[in-house]
Amino acid sequence: MLDAATDVEVLARFGHALSDPTRIRLLLALREGPAYPTDLADRLGVTRTNLSNHLACLRGCGLVVASPQGRRSRYELSDARLAHALDDLLGLVLAIDPAVCASTPEVA
Repeated sequence: MLDAATDVEVLARFGHALSDPTRIRLLLALREGPAYPTDLADRLGVTRTNLSNHLACLRGCGLVVASPQGRRSRYELSDARLAHALDDLLGLVLAIDPAVCASTPEVA
């Protein structure tokens, strides 16, 4: 049985998902539409094992769902509103302090 998360837990899970550059790229790719893991791994330039681990994390956070398609699974955002939320986040202009954010990994 799945538990309903509180608002704080939901935002913490979303923040965790966005804390990794590969997961960010994966969410942005799925924002464009459903895809198969093999295609996503090729597109993002990561191994299938690495991608599988990130998809498991995003599933656990409730951000993506898998739909069986024969012997394969197709992944998509769990809710269309996530695409809008990502668009809104990308539209924000943030003042960044390089001294504080210097250790933040670059996202390709």
